[in-house]
Parts: sequence; structure tokens; C-alpha cells
Amino acid sequence: MLKRIAKLFLGKSTVSAPAKNAEKPAETDYTPRPAKQGQRQQRKSTAKKPQDGNSPADGFTLSPQDLASITPADVSIVKRDAHNISRRDISPAALKVLYRLGDAGYQAFLVGGGVRDLLLGGHPKDFDISTDATPEQVKSVFRNARIIGRRFKIVHVRFGREIIEVTTFRAHHDTEPLTEDQDRKSIKHLDSAHAASGMILRDNVYGKIDEDAIRRDFSVNAIYYTTKGFALLDFVDGLADIEARQIRMIGDPAVRYREDPVRLLRAVRLASKLGFEIESATKAPIKELAPLLASISSARLFDETVKLFTTGKAQQTFSMLREYDLADYLFKPALEALDQAKPVHARILEKAMSNTDLRLSQGKSITPAFMYAALLWPALHQQLAQLHNNSGRPPMPILQQAASQAIVEQLKFTAIPKRLTAMMREIWELQWRLAPRSAKQVESVYSHPKFRAAYDFLVLREEAGEDTAQAGQWWTAFQACDNAGQRAMMEQLVPPAGKKKNKRRRRKKPQETGKA
Repeated sequence: MLKRIAKLFLGKSTVSAPAKNAEKPAETDYTPRPAKQGQRQQRKSTAKKPQDGNSPADGFTLSPQDLASITPADVSIVKRDAHNISRRDISPAALKVLYRLGDAGYQAFLVGGGVRDLLLGGHPKDFDISTDATPEQVKSVFRNARIIGRRFKIVHVRFGREIIEVTTFRAHHDTEPLTEDQDRKSIKHLDSAHAASGMILRDNVYGKIDEDAIRRDFSVNAIYYTTKGFALLDFVDGLADIEARQIRMIGDPAVRYREDPVRLLRAVRLASKLGFEIESATKAPIKELAPLLASISSARLFDETVKLFTTGKAQQTFSMLREYDLADYLFKPALEALDQAKPVHARILEKAMSNTDLRLSQGKSITPAFMYAALLWPALHQQLAQLHNNSGRPPMPILQQAASQAIVEQLKFTAIPKRLTAMMREIWELQWRLAPRSAKQVESVYSHPKFRAAYDFLVLREEAGEDTAQAGQWWTAFQACDNAGQRAMMEQLVPPAGKKKNKRRRRKKPQETGKA
């Protein structure tokens, strides 16, 4: 069967030598569970029949027209016995989508970071699928599907908490850029549009698999896996780049960055996450084009920032962002405060990044609020210093105002959700309340919902060398004690001496001076 696959592509394929003890698909791979009779009949009613002469049994469901457009040099095919991807390592939900689209007569391939990470021996959590079915056709196959997006329509197929993202093959498109007097509302009826800067505003022109491959960002993300033959299809030498451990942009890097400036951040994130080098031509325009990030919405930049700091290489990623001048368009006020702050504040941020990496490696949960609390810690102190000089108000109201100002400045760059900014405020405010003063105060802080996050931040400050009057050590010992030990520690606390309140004299009732 696999020989027939190669023949379909005009008799040429690039295939590695068979691996020893390779997995045999027919014997060991996952076999999909048949759907219920009613469901199968429903799918058949909306199915697109395979083209004549190219049935699923032949390997791929490419039409003769598709095959005619692909020259022998266009694709490398790696057979099942020459690669390490097994269906056992793929999400059952993703396999269901692949098989059901195939049963309905459509082409369906696993593609993107999931394939890349599997080839590198990883265990990806997210799997993306590319198909020749339009979003509406995908939705007709899955009742649990939802079409989202306008600029780039995709389909989310939900299986409980897991979402499989399905995209339709994209094609190259040539359109005139929008003029200055046109707004984005005027392009709602268009399938494709781009701004004068080169940024793509709409990308819903559908094509074939080889066209889709060259529309993807980096070559390592453009390798396709099919369950019909269990082969890999590589149109852009992505496998060679994985072997060379390099990140290479498909096409002209400057043009592709202008199409979507977020690719500037993705290049850094992938290089840091995978330990790859950015290929020279891909790296060359990054600094020059960094200002393009100013045109990206703050909400989208927040999402990308979270991805940047959850690669497991947060500190290395941060250094690369600064090296390529990309960090200025993500958190400029924080960086300005950091550069003017004490060295201990820089160490706090480094500790926060290493702590995040450690928790990720241990499979523990993390929250972006903790990282942002560390990132904006110098900015908070800067605001506090300014307010203390101009106000005689109590400390807590000043702290709250300083926190608000530091957060508002950051929101101009990344739209941090309110639930996270609220947590940042609580972490900061608890730093002042964590200094143990009285039993009542200790009980109040210890029962606070955000105590653990605030305590972790306090310990991190101590480890970085910031003066906390050993409050972190006190709380560490307190948590290690049983109830009796905790009571004993609280009894040893001496409440701070407060000012004596002058008792207000009661005015005497005037005496009656005469009789009625």
C-alpha cells in the first residue's frame, strides 16, 4: 500500500531507511471505535464522496487535480517505518476528528506543533488538524463543533474539556491593500484583505494541502501526518530543519513578519522552548520590525506573553526578548522601572522565572498573576516612593493607589484580565500584612484565600536578598508546626505599642439654678 502512496506523487518520495523494531501499524496502532448506527447514517448523508481513482485505500484522498499540481520536488514522504510517531501518543479526541472527517470523504491531517513535538520525542497537549473541508462542512460532521474567528475562521471541536482546532487548507491570495479611508468594517464581506503595512486582516481563501504548507509560519510547524498510511508529508523541508535544530521562516521573513507581527514573538518562543537556533535570514529583520508589535491588540499580546513565560525556559526567553528589542512592546514601563531599581529587584524577577520553570517541570499549576507581580514589583516601588513624598496618608491606601497606577501603565501594553490584576493586588498587599505582629493578625492573614501565593512571593523576596525582617522564615516555621505549636508562636508575638487614646470627658449635665 505504501508503495502505491509514493506512486501517487508521480513516483518520487524521500524516504529514510526503515528503523529497526519499528511499530507495525496494522498490528499495534489504535483502531477507532465504530460510531453508533444513527450517527454513521447522519454523516453519510452529508459526506463528500472521494474522487474516482483515488480511494482512501490507496493512502491519501487527494484528487487527480491536486496530484497534477504537485511536482516530484514538492513533497517528501516519510513512511511509517521511518518515523517515530505512533497513534498511541496522539490524543484520542484528535484521532476521532481525523477518522470522522476521513469517513465523511474529506482529507484530514495532523499538523503544527503537535507533530513537531512528537517527532522530538515530546508529549504535546494540543493537537491541530488541517483539512480540505470548509468550516461549515466540518461543523456539519460534528455536532460538538463551533466556528470561531472572522480574520481567520477555524473550528473548535469540543470533547469535554479538550478542544481540537480544525482549520481549512489556506491558499495564497493577492489583494489590494486597504486605503486610508477604508475601515475594517468595510471588509466584512471579503475573504481576504490586508493593510498597507502588509498585515493580513482577513485570510479565508481556501486551497490545497501544498498551498496550505507554504502559508504556515515556520517550516518545523508545516509537517503533516495522515492516518491513511501513517506517513508524514513535508513540503518545506521542515524535517531537515528539525534535524538541524533551527527555526526557519517559510518564504521571505520580512514579508511574513509584516503579515502577522506576532510571528516575531513566536520565533523567539520556539527557539527558546526547543533549544533551537533562529536561522540567520529569519533572525535578521526581527529588531528592525519589532515596532510592528505596536499594531497588535493588547489582548492578543497578553495571550502571547503567557505563552512566552510558560515554555519552561522563561529566563532565557526574557533575555531573548530584550536582545531583539521585543520586550519594549510588551512591558515597557516595567522594564524602565526595573533598569532603575535596586539589583535585588532584578534577582526577584529571575527567581520568579526559575520558580515558574521548576513548577512546570514538576507538573504543578502556575498563574500569570505571580509572574506579573514580580515583573511589576519595581514599578510598584517606584510609584510608592513618589506617593510617599507627596502624601501623609496611611500606608495601605497609598499602596493601593500605587498598585493601581503600576497596573494601569502595564494595561496599555498587555490586557491582563481583572481576575489576575485582583490577585496581583492581593499578593502585594499581603506582603505588608505578612509581617507577624499579633495573634489576631496572623490568624487573619493565614486564613486569606491568597495566603499561599503571597507567602511564596515573600519567600522568593527573601531568597533574592530583600530585607523582610525574616518574615518568610517565621511563616515557614509556623506552617511546619501543629496547632499547639502555632498557638505558642502566636503567644510570643508582642503587639506593637500604640498611642494611648485620651478619654473624652463627658460633659456634666447643667445643674438647675432655680425651682419651677
